[in-house]
Amino acid sequence: MRLGILGGGQLGRMIALAGYPLGVTSTVLEPAAGSSAAQVCGHVAGEFDSYQALYELAKASDVVTFEFENVPVESARWLAERVPVFPPPRALKVSQERLAEKEFFTSLGIPTPPFAAIEDESDFRASLTEIGLPSVLKTRRFGYDGKGQAVLRTQADADAAWQKLGGRPLILEGFVPFDRELSLLAVRGRDGQIVTYPLIENTHIGGILHRSISPAPDTGEELTERAAEYASRVLSELNYVGVLCIEWFQEGPRLLANEMAPRVHNSGHWTIEGALTSQFENHARAVCGLPLGKPDAVGFSAMYNFIGSTPPAAEVLHNPDAKLHLYGKGPRPNRKVGHVTLRAGSAEELAEKLPEWDRAFERKE
Repeated sequence: MRLGILGGGQLGRMIALAGYPLGVTSTVLEPAAGSSAAQVCGHVAGEFDSYQALYELAKASDVVTFEFENVPVESARWLAERVPVFPPPRALKVSQERLAEKEFFTSLGIPTPPFAAIEDESDFRASLTEIGLPSVLKTRRFGYDGKGQAVLRTQADADAAWQKLGGRPLILEGFVPFDRELSLLAVRGRDGQIVTYPLIENTHIGGILHRSISPAPDTGEELTERAAEYASRVLSELNYVGVLCIEWFQEGPRLLANEMAPRVHNSGHWTIEGALTSQFENHARAVCGLPLGKPDAVGFSAMYNFIGSTPPAAEVLHNPDAKLHLYGKGPRPNRKVGHVTLRAGSAEELAEKLPEWDRAFERKE
């Protein structure tokens, strides 16, 4: 089976590595030479809207997927007329625009923070009155890792945010005084089978994921089942194939959908060592039409991102619990260049070791 991947970052790299033992050979389409994924698999050099590059990828592929959600929808649709593309282009379209995403969740009965569409300053002022402060003003497109948004706590914040972000389509969302941030990874195969991983507890710094803990402590069966049921609604409505991540705010017993990513996700990197089948292997299995693997956690895991640069490998591996992953990327501020997953045999052992690990991999905003 030949798998084409739109995007050549670390997610594409880990999909390619996971597919190789299954007999799946991968080719990425990526403008940059020597990208993270291109170091371990085939490479078509070109822009994502270049029909010549898309044609070359289609020729080299039996099925195509993508590793990030800012791929042009029209490129995915063009490819889908020539080769199967999973997840479907509609999933890209919904996830690329924050207003459409929130309206999609609402249409499926999935709770979200209150929100309002902003087209001009009068919309902004009226929505501020309706939703109130604190709230969050966001661009509708091309926002990730905390980019393109501003938290509004005072009228002065609102005025400054409008000066910075105004003049384009925006969305205003009510600020959620959440207890914690969670995410759920779910996978749907071509045959409609759905499997879900345990809920994950996430900590962000400066809008970028810092640490993920799996399974998330103190979730209970009801919360986990509710998150899985909400994810199932999304997967079924989109006729989805592959891994989907939904990020949640937990506020007491409530789950509020923040956003979804139609791809493998940073908060699921722990699955490489911490689950019976990693998210990357299950994504390759799903899009290639292979049976899905079990998503059960084996033990307890904490994953830390390396942002900007990595500590020396020997320093990390001195910890016998550590599994290190470097992405072959040069150092750069706010760039994800690697991660480490640390394993524990019990929830008690994980809780005992977390303070030590947090100090070892401390990152400040």
